[in-house]
Amino acid sequence: MPELPEVEVTLRSFAERIDGAEVLSVRLGAPLRWPLGRAPRLLTGCRVGRASRRGKYLWLPLTQASRPAGGLLMHLGMSGSLAFNHQAGAAGKHDHFDLVTSRGVLRLTDPRRFGAVLWSAALDAAPAATLLARLGAEPFDPALTGERFHAALKRRRSPIKAVLLAGDIVVGAGNIYACEALFDAGIDPRTRSDRLSRPRAERLLASVRATLSQALALGGSTLRDFRDAHGMDGSYQASARVYGRAGEPCGRCGTPVRRVVQGQRSTFFCPGCQRR
Repeated sequence: MPELPEVEVTLRSFAERIDGAEVLSVRLGAPLRWPLGRAPRLLTGCRVGRASRRGKYLWLPLTQASRPAGGLLMHLGMSGSLAFNHQAGAAGKHDHFDLVTSRGVLRLTDPRRFGAVLWSAALDAAPAATLLARLGAEPFDPALTGERFHAALKRRRSPIKAVLLAGDIVVGAGNIYACEALFDAGIDPRTRSDRLSRPRAERLLASVRATLSQALALGGSTLRDFRDAHGMDGSYQASARVYGRAGEPCGRCGTPVRRVVQGQRSTFFCPGCQRR
C-alpha cells in the first residue's frame, strides 16, 4: 500500500507541472471506492491550483473565473499510482480516472480499485473534512513535540506498533516504516504504548522522522505496484534493516530477525536490539 513517503513523492513529481493547468475533460473508468460526487462536465474549464498532501490524501484545488470551485481529494488505496504525461494514450483495464488538462493528463491506475477521487467544495467541507478529521499530526510538524507525542501515547494501552499504524496520533508510519522506526529506536513493537517513558517516546518520534526522511530521499518503497508520476520505482525497501528479513541476522547484533503477526499485519523486529 502506498504510504506517506510514496504519496509525498508522487505529489512532488507532478505538482509543479500541473499547477495552473486548465481542465479540458474528465474520464471515469470502473467505479472506485466512492463516486466522484460531481458531474465531470462541471469540472471542465476549471484551473488547477497548487496540489498539497494531508496524510495519504492528495488535494487538487480548482478555481473557475478566479474563484474557488472546490477541488479533488485523491487517495491511492491499496495498489494505486498516479502518472502525469503529456499524452496518456488509450486507457487500460486498470486506468480508472483521467484528468485531462492543458499541460497533460493525470491518470489514476489502480488494479484493486480501493483508491478514490472525490470532489469536495473545500478541504474544510464534507466529504473532505469528514475523511481528514481523524488524521493525526503530520510527522514533521514542529508543533508535534516529544512532550505532546508522549502524552498522546500515555492515553493508549495498545501495542506501540498498532498505535503507530492507527495514524490518529501521527500520520505516515505505515507498516514498513513503523517496523524500521521501532528498530531504530530500540523498542519492541509489542510494548504497550502507555508504558513508554518520555525519553523512549522522544527517541521513537525522532526515529519516525528519520525513517520517513530516508524513505523520501529514496523515492519511497516499491513492493508491488507503486510508481511516482514519472513512472519511477522507489528504492527504500532495499535498505530496510528488519522489514521482510525474518530469519536473517540483525545487522547490529547478529540475532535472527523475527516475524510476528499483529492486527493481521506482519511485524519484523530484532529481539536482541528491541526491548519492551
